[in-house]
Amino acid sequence: MKNYDVVVIGGSAAGIPAAITAKRHYPNKSVLLIRKERRVLIPCGIPYIFGTVGTPEKNLVPDKVLEKNGIELLIDPVVHIDNKNCIVETKAGKQVRYGKLVLATGSEPMIPPIPGIDKGNIFSIKKDVSYLNEIIHAMENASNMVIVGCGFIGVELAEECKRRNKNLNITIVEMMQHCLQLVYDKEFCLKAEETLINQGINLMVDEKVESFTGDDKVEGIKLKSGKEIKADMVILGIGAVSNVELAKKTGLEIGTTRSIMVNRYMQTSDPNIFACGDCTEKVSFFDGKPSTLKLASIATMEARIAGANLFASSRLSMGVIGVFSTTLGGSAFAAAGLTEGQAQKQGYNIVVGESEAINRHPGGMPGAENLKVKLIFEAGTQIILGGQVCGAKSGGELINAISAFVHQRMTANDIATFQLGTHPALTASPIAYQLVNAAEIAIKQLKMKRG
Repeated sequence: MKNYDVVVIGGSAAGIPAAITAKRHYPNKSVLLIRKERRVLIPCGIPYIFGTVGTPEKNLVPDKVLEKNGIELLIDPVVHIDNKNCIVETKAGKQVRYGKLVLATGSEPMIPPIPGIDKGNIFSIKKDVSYLNEIIHAMENASNMVIVGCGFIGVELAEECKRRNKNLNITIVEMMQHCLQLVYDKEFCLKAEETLINQGINLMVDEKVESFTGDDKVEGIKLKSGKEIKADMVILGIGAVSNVELAKKTGLEIGTTRSIMVNRYMQTSDPNIFACGDCTEKVSFFDGKPSTLKLASIATMEARIAGANLFASSRLSMGVIGVFSTTLGGSAFAAAGLTEGQAQKQGYNIVVGESEAINRHPGGMPGAENLKVKLIFEAGTQIILGGQVCGAKSGGELINAISAFVHQRMTANDIATFQLGTHPALTASPIAYQLVNAAEIAIKQLKMKRG
């Protein structure tokens, strides 16, 4: 039996950075990463294999990143953890002993108990190369595709599948009133819906799937409203559930969101076992309450905390902010922190600032596009709670700055006066810079409120 200082179980968005971080912080420690997959997909790139990228094989994380960092790799599913003796056992019967263990077992697609869900040609989005190739093969013979769920997976899949086959009739069914409603305020949702409709994608919002019809294969969908739609292929994009089977068998504490309970150092109920990524319980940055957010960006953040804390606590999780971004019809849609609606629901007294301008100066510069920024502040302290952007693709990076503002609890005055760098070919004019002007407008609104 071989001994390792650190063993990481899971080789995706959490497992890889956890192993790399452990090696960087403790270079003299031996690190082994165990995973079940022969090939690891880039999670956020999965929708794009159906269109832009073309195949799952072009969306893989290279194993060289592990070799480069001095991390050993074992491909074999883990079936048992003996945490009393610190031993991990794999399906093939191999045993290794660990000093510290990191669980990064991820999540699985949510499969709702809808009548007919087991019919042929109904797919979820699994992180499995062969399975995804099956979906692509099914698309070749499909005429009417229905995507259940109009969140990020749903809208990205719809756009990419339409890109692959312009003749494919695609309908998205969403139980909420608007697509992307959990992430954006109404005006951004409506803009996203308009973008999808302009591409010939059908939207059925405020509708719930009651059952799937057909014999062996799906032929249609019955909705709760009584409507029926044709479907010879269905893709489910309604979220994910934490993969906690191994943690449960090991006797680790499970939280209220059915995920592995961890403290702020990403340590489980066993002091020698840490966990990170989709499999772990999360709390909100804003109120400390349990959160069900599952994002690759959160997974990598938690992994860097877990890996650094294995032998000496040095990093602390402040809770999840929630940073989202996508591109639809060539435009960026991104959000960080609380929306206006969410902040109001949580009881905040808020003030909002919005600014819209071209992302180059002058406007005749190559690449010039409009970019809208909306910032939400708590009125009393002027601390930023969140922000949203829409328009030019540069908004995809701008949202990360907004997330940093939220994380550091910056005020409207801080943002209005922070030192920024601009260039005609890269950014909006310093006079029209959206972040600064949105903050200034929020301050103006606040002064008007106070009279």
